[in-house]
Amino acid sequence: MPDSTQLLMFIAAGWLLNLTPGPDVLYIVSSALKSGVRAGMVAALGIVSGCFVHVFAAALGVGALLATSATAFTLLKWAGAAYLMWMGVKLLLAKGGDSSIVPAGVSAEVAAVNLWRVYRQGFLTNVLNPKVALFFLAFVPQFIAPGTEDKVTAFLLLGLLFNLNSLPINFGYAWLAGWASRRVGAVQRAMHWMDRAAGLMFIGFGLKLALSDNPSR
Repeated sequence: MPDSTQLLMFIAAGWLLNLTPGPDVLYIVSSALKSGVRAGMVAALGIVSGCFVHVFAAALGVGALLATSATAFTLLKWAGAAYLMWMGVKLLLAKGGDSSIVPAGVSAEVAAVNLWRVYRQGFLTNVLNPKVALFFLAFVPQFIAPGTEDKVTAFLLLGLLFNLNSLPINFGYAWLAGWASRRVGAVQRAMHWMDRAAGLMFIGFGLKLALSDNPSR
């Protein structure tokens, strides 16, 4: 494990990286704007769950496989790009103001299904992006001391810290977006435009991923 100075640097770097807008932040914000803070937080939990998959995969060598195998990287890359673009098209075709959370008065079972959908989409948005696995493979080992005997355990612990460290940032995005949706009437009235903008951005992220090369080359 890193010493206290390196650990503080790791935490600070993680916060800065999580503040950077991308598909994850876009999904959290759009979920919170449409359906409130709770939906945004559920979206954040789905995204972090996807990160845990990549941490374990990288620790077990799957990340190294993605970094060295063009075929494995390409297959996962196209799957992730297709999913991002599918989400984008879905948002473009959505009716304005459509919410992921059902209104008050419906059964708790129905509400749970919709929250699960928000979680699942956040999870898939992250887990189908091979660059997340490669990011952990490139970023985390820099903070593992060369003399560490059990590097796999150290990698897993740092990956766990990075993911838990991201929750305050992601929850903050959800809270701010939910706060705006409750207090700015124009946001609610123009929700269909937000859907369209988010849809175009997801399609853009998908195209960018589809056209990207394996970073190991």
